[in-house]
Amino acid sequence: MNKYERTIEKIEAEGQAKMKVFGNSMTPIIKSGSLLTYITADEYKKGDIVLCKVRGRWIDAHKVTKKHPTKGYMIANNHGWENGWTKKIFAKIIEINGTPYKQ
Repeated sequence: MNKYERTIEKIEAEGQAKMKVFGNSMTPIIKSGSLLTYITADEYKKGDIVLCKVRGRWIDAHKVTKKHPTKGYMIANNHGWENGWTKKIFAKIIEINGTPYKQ
């Protein structure tokens, strides 16, 4: 089981989970090595930073930039690169390094 699957399992069991993320695609909002807190939501909206899969690839912290009634959610980094559409989002972040995230 990888860290993404463990995080999803913990969210399902306990309501939230924390995971460290690495990379620079979400700077300046999220820096490499940040500890994020995730929860599930009934609905995800534009601007939410989410944990999902796009084209079989795990995305641990990219933004929802568009919603479409049949395609689902467009996922992109903070620099305009679109990863693609997904219909399944596992969770969204509520904290970055212990500080509440507000869009």
